Amino acid sequence: MDNVKILAVVGMSGSGKSVVVDYLTDQGYPKVYFGGMIYKEMEKRGIERTEDGESEKKFREEIREQEGKDWVVNQVIAETKDLINAGQKRIVLDGVYSWTEYRILKHEFPKALTFVAVVVDKKLRYERVAKRPGRSFDAKAIRERDRSEIENLEKGGPIVAADYYLLNNGTVEELQDSLKDLLKRIEF
Repeated sequence: MDNVKILAVVGMSGSGKSVVVDYLTDQGYPKVYFGGMIYKEMEKRGIERTEDGESEKKFREEIREQEGKDWVVNQVIAETKDLINAGQKRIVLDGVYSWTEYRILKHEFPKALTFVAVVVDKKLRYERVAKRPGRSFDAKAIRERDRSEIENLEKGGPIVAADYYLLNNGTVEELQDSLKDLLKRIEF
């Protein structure tokens, strides 16, 4: 795994993770999407995804309860190793949810892995989520989602323990500029 670098992007819903991940994938970096593991398994089991995201939320919590908190991360590790074995040297991980996942990834890829948290002021994040096309939430729903992700999935740990932070209180361009600066500093 010499010269392999893995960038794990974390943050709360509406923080701008997707903007960061989309920028990186547009640059040609492959991504491994944690939520994608959930979607694949839901499809395999014949569980439909609901527009409000409730079926995904319920299944995400159930699979971790039934299969262990490490189920999703083990799928991600296998896919990441497949990319490395195929010759990829730069890989993006999208959507680490839990402290368990963080610890396992740090153990599995100790020298290659860097965590970047995308953060934004709460009021602005809530405003952005309310306007988000296709996946919008009102303030009450986003507060409940935050509570659920923090309490049930331990999502706060990877954000707090991130190696770097990108503040996303400005424009998409400003976030991308901050990301470009970070990528230079960490030689990604």
